[in-house]
Amino acid sequence: MNIKQAKEYIENTVRLYLKKDEFGEYRIPPVRQRPIFLLGAPGIGKTAVMEQIAQDMGIALVSYSMTHHTRQSALGLPFITQKTYAGASISVSEYTMSEIIASVYDTCEESGIREGILFLDEINCVSETLAPAMLQFLQYKTFGRHRVPEGWVIVTAGNPPEYNRSVREFDVATLDRLKVMEVEPDYEVWREYAAERRIHNAVTSYLDLKKEHFYRIQMTAKGRSYVTARGWEDLSEILTLHEEEGLPVDGALVGQYLRNEAVAQEFCAYYELYQRYKNDYNIADILEGRFGAAVPKAKEAAFDERLSLLGMLLDAVQGDMREVMEQAAFLTDLKNLLKGIGSLAQQEGCSVAQILERLEALSQGRKKLLESLQAAGALSDGDRRKHKNVIRFLQDAHRELRTQSIARSGTHGDTQSIAWSDIHGDVQNIVRRDIHGDAQRIAQGDIQSIAHGDTQSIAQNDIHGDTQSIARSGTQSHTPGIGQGDGEGQAAYGFLKECFQAKVAGMKRGTEKAQSRLHALFSFAQEAFGQGNEMLILLTELTANSASSQFIAAFGSPDYARLSQDMMLAGRRDELRERIAALDL
Repeated sequence: MNIKQAKEYIENTVRLYLKKDEFGEYRIPPVRQRPIFLLGAPGIGKTAVMEQIAQDMGIALVSYSMTHHTRQSALGLPFITQKTYAGASISVSEYTMSEIIASVYDTCEESGIREGILFLDEINCVSETLAPAMLQFLQYKTFGRHRVPEGWVIVTAGNPPEYNRSVREFDVATLDRLKVMEVEPDYEVWREYAAERRIHNAVTSYLDLKKEHFYRIQMTAKGRSYVTARGWEDLSEILTLHEEEGLPVDGALVGQYLRNEAVAQEFCAYYELYQRYKNDYNIADILEGRFGAAVPKAKEAAFDERLSLLGMLLDAVQGDMREVMEQAAFLTDLKNLLKGIGSLAQQEGCSVAQILERLEALSQGRKKLLESLQAAGALSDGDRRKHKNVIRFLQDAHRELRTQSIARSGTHGDTQSIAWSDIHGDVQNIVRRDIHGDAQRIAQGDIQSIAHGDTQSIAQNDIHGDTQSIARSGTQSHTPGIGQGDGEGQAAYGFLKECFQAKVAGMKRGTEKAQSRLHALFSFAQEAFGQGNEMLILLTELTANSASSQFIAAFGSPDYARLSQDMMLAGRRDELRERIAALDL
């Protein structure tokens, strides 16, 4: 199976193992819960997929590599204790708690999450002295006398012997205690992952043309040569940083990640072409609707050049869409918090000090939530950015309100006697400083979390066509639970609303930019490629990528709808012709 299929099987297994009966007991007793054993070549994403599963399921993850563990570190250290048997005091040897099991308890305490996955990598590389203890662990979930807490599912992984000289092949007694899944490299599955992780476009464009170079391990006269999925992903990150810093990319750099001389040389040659394409085709001009000589040049280009060009255009537009959807997730979350502050401000006698106190409490609470999710290993990149954006907004609002309060009152402690009507004249300057360059500050990443909760419905209902409706539905006085008043607390809340509305206005500008650039992309593709394979690739990539598919679902795209319909009709027409031909009339 491929890693995507393995992920689905593991998620289902974990879900079933954690299923409880009417008495709150696990349907499958922990002793009967077979640990999962992922057996596959190195670098295909076994560890990464465990992180994804924990994030998707909202459970904790503790990871350990077993290669460095000895019997003592895994079982714990022996010590002597005194016990009384039949009236006699006896010295008995016991063991301290295993480092591995202790880390599970630590994670439970730090995160507050009581269920999770204990992932033990390189399980078939344990030392000979540890092997008997591992057999006991796999069966009874214990190291020494200490048991893995209930609610924790054990997943293990390892490489086949041909990839790792340290591997000890499991005997039947061990395998019979495991749920074995053999995983093979699969480029098409990795390509979906690469789109979400924003792997460098030069990498994905090259591999689209040279799929056979995605994963390769072979023996040569110089020894073992290899190229793995992990190598491509790490190369992608260093390419991005080299380009940001203006550093050269050469064969020596590429060869550090692609340990196959032929593949490294071919990628270097392609990367030079890729940079030339980037210079020849001004991507920014094309997406602004200024095609110039790009259309006739693209028409005459070879397929690999067309594919690279299309990839660069898609990469830019999908980046815009991703930023918009991340802002939608952030603003949806923030809107719910502001509703609570609005209810507080509505109360008679609400002061600025109370608003400041609530902002501080919300900020600290969100920090603790972020820390607990990080400790549990259950935090996706998208959720981390969302939480950090919320914390930044709350902290900035608290600082500005407190600064204005001190400035107006003339003291460092009095927040009661401020002329709040004067603040509103300063709001726009504050907001402009706060959101200046906001799009550049938003890190891009995996945004699958936007599809969960009510964010998608917010995107479709509250901001479809007019992102200002978020502010209207979340902060205006007619919103249920948020009233009007003449107190200073209400005036302070008005300041928060204006800050929020400025954020929404920034997202609206980003939405309009993304829609405009998407339209330019379709127009250019139509002129340069017509109804060729490139257009089909464009539609497929926009559909498969979570950011672009969510953006189009939320805001619509007449170009996408029209061309999808045209492609569907063309497909049906071709199918009908094939059926008629098959009748041999």
